[in-house]
Amino acid sequence: MDAVETDVQSKGDSAVVPTVMEEGDAKPADSDVCAVCLGVLQEFCDEAYAIKISDVVKAKNYQFDTMVLSVSLPAQLSVREHSCWLHVKKEVREKSICLDKDDVIQVKEAFKWTMQGLMSKELGGVPISRQTEQFEVGVGFTHPETDSDCHFLAGICSDCFRPTKNKQNVFTKMAVVKALEKVSDEKFLKKFPCPPTRPARKCIAQEVQCLHVSVFVAGRYNKFSRTLPQTPWVIDGEERMESSVEELIAAPLLSSFRAEGFNFSSSGREDVDVRTLGNGRPFALEPLNPHRTRFNKAEVRQLQETINQSSDKIRVRDLQIVCRDAMGHMKEGEEDKTKSYTALIWTQKAIDKDDITFLEETKELKLAQKTPLRVLHCRPLAVRERVIHTMSTCFLDTHHFHLKLRTQAGTYIKEFVHGDFGRTKPNLCDLLKTETDILELDVDSVDVDWPPSIPE
Repeated sequence: MDAVETDVQSKGDSAVVPTVMEEGDAKPADSDVCAVCLGVLQEFCDEAYAIKISDVVKAKNYQFDTMVLSVSLPAQLSVREHSCWLHVKKEVREKSICLDKDDVIQVKEAFKWTMQGLMSKELGGVPISRQTEQFEVGVGFTHPETDSDCHFLAGICSDCFRPTKNKQNVFTKMAVVKALEKVSDEKFLKKFPCPPTRPARKCIAQEVQCLHVSVFVAGRYNKFSRTLPQTPWVIDGEERMESSVEELIAAPLLSSFRAEGFNFSSSGREDVDVRTLGNGRPFALEPLNPHRTRFNKAEVRQLQETINQSSDKIRVRDLQIVCRDAMGHMKEGEEDKTKSYTALIWTQKAIDKDDITFLEETKELKLAQKTPLRVLHCRPLAVRERVIHTMSTCFLDTHHFHLKLRTQAGTYIKEFVHGDFGRTKPNLCDLLKTETDILELDVDSVDVDWPPSIPE
């Protein structure tokens, strides 16, 4: 059996645990495979299998302080458990014994109760904790011989097994359990043997899945290049730029955390031709399924230096490991926070210093901005109200000046300058009564008080 390959959004490391009997090996006609657990508790619920699973975990070399075992059993096993329960219920009723279904331990729980303790011992006494769920070891089993056991339920409870575009198999564990809750005992017993018949083969053990919860790395980045996108620029399946801010930051972090992928987010984004200066733009990177998670302050500082030495196009500061809850601070006040910019402006009409000084007296200028033409392909058409709080100017020559702006987050600066064919009102063309365009744009500050500043 081949191990499943993982990708950037991988759910975890996997490895095949060898079993005594392969799929093709059949039991004789007088099989002793349990009719309910399909061999899960008979063949796999022991110290030997716990050692095999633990060896896989050790080989992956994860860092973790607590763990939890997750178990995936064939959906048809629920049908067999239900059949067995109906058989037991009939027997105890005849003997006037009081027994509720909740008093019966399910196969999955019996397996977990036994194996978690054995695995904890093999892994050096690591605590089992469902509350923290820091590190998850997943084991699964299939049983092709009895796959059709639950098919009869579709004829009784068809509404539980509606196919969807993303669902390859409608007979999921959840759907089967839901159907069993609806079907009457009488209908069930007409369609399925009670007690269930013994299978010829035991279950097949699947890959052992290892998954560490994500960690979160936050910081601020400066971008000094006007040819570097924030995220990979992919057109028709091809990356059109050599690199990106995201990739330059992620590469050293993925290597150090030994992660299988990442998610990147930031407080807004700049265009490829816009620099981000000042204290930089807040960002967060989530390494997926990291194998290493313990870093002291000196090691995090070294990670920051590694990023900064890898390229002169970006610089990172205030790098730190944060908790998931802290991530919300980056998006808080998304509409209310302010940003500051410096733009190099060109005017068609010749100007002097007095022609632009009135802009400094313009406060709280309200704009109505239709979705810019340049982003209309990826954003819905809408009219957004934005505010330019303050402006200041620096005259350069008769056709150029620097314009500094402090604006509401989400303001399209380029469109305010050239008007975007009248889609932004008012615009700088209207204010100066001449055609204007923007030649360069810098982000001077993103006024979000997160992540906390770390002294250099």
